[in-house]
Amino acid sequence: MNETPICDRWLDTPLGRRCLKAEQGLVRQALEHAFGEQFLQIGLWGEHDTFTRYARTQRTTLLDWRPRTAAQVLSDTHALAITAASVDAVLLPHTLELAPSSHALLREVDRVLRADGRIVVLSFNPNGLWGLRQVVSSGGYPPGHRRPMLESRLGDWLKLLSFDIDKRTRYCHTFPLERVRRLATFPREDWARRWLPVLGGGYMLSARKRIHPMTPIRPRWRRRRLNVVGGLVKPTTNLPHRGLRSAPCQGRARGH
Repeated sequence: MNETPICDRWLDTPLGRRCLKAEQGLVRQALEHAFGEQFLQIGLWGEHDTFTRYARTQRTTLLDWRPRTAAQVLSDTHALAITAASVDAVLLPHTLELAPSSHALLREVDRVLRADGRIVVLSFNPNGLWGLRQVVSSGGYPPGHRRPMLESRLGDWLKLLSFDIDKRTRYCHTFPLERVRRLATFPREDWARRWLPVLGGGYMLSARKRIHPMTPIRPRWRRRRLNVVGGLVKPTTNLPHRGLRSAPCQGRARGH
């Protein structure tokens, strides 16, 4: 049995439903000001419209590298079948944890994003109690997630790709226990985020692609020409008048 149905079954547990609901709220807030023509979600997590419903763009596309009926585009993550600089916002819902190469995928996201485009990443936290559960679980935790990414490492990668991180949020502060409903309703997220960070199950990171301003550079030949012309028109008072040069010479000749 492959990992995809296992993940779907985990999302049907009380903890999985709570986690997905928290992620929907965070993605909705992150996409409030992400306008433009194209929104791209890479990797299916939940239903096909779990997150695409919050896109503010004119079009939405769901891409996956695994055969799925819900995905509109099937493509390798190391060479996305997307035109360069054609996407306004990209969502990676736990995609970096499952994709064959997270580095290659991030480079492709950088390629397809337009200047000032936005990337939103959801990932489970490899630290705390959730990270401990992941270590002791033979199939990863949640099932199939064997490579959760450190928030600090992901931030460093995005900065190297010229992204400016504008929001980091931890969510789903609870014990990693699927069937205990009472523990799944732990204190408010804002309170737990401050006082119980060890219980943070996942994090959302939002970043914007940096715009590199273009500074016009004056050609070298033009600068040299301006300097020469300036030197020629500069008035000079040290040289004698041409009409006075021959008088001393004539006087020395007559004395001789």
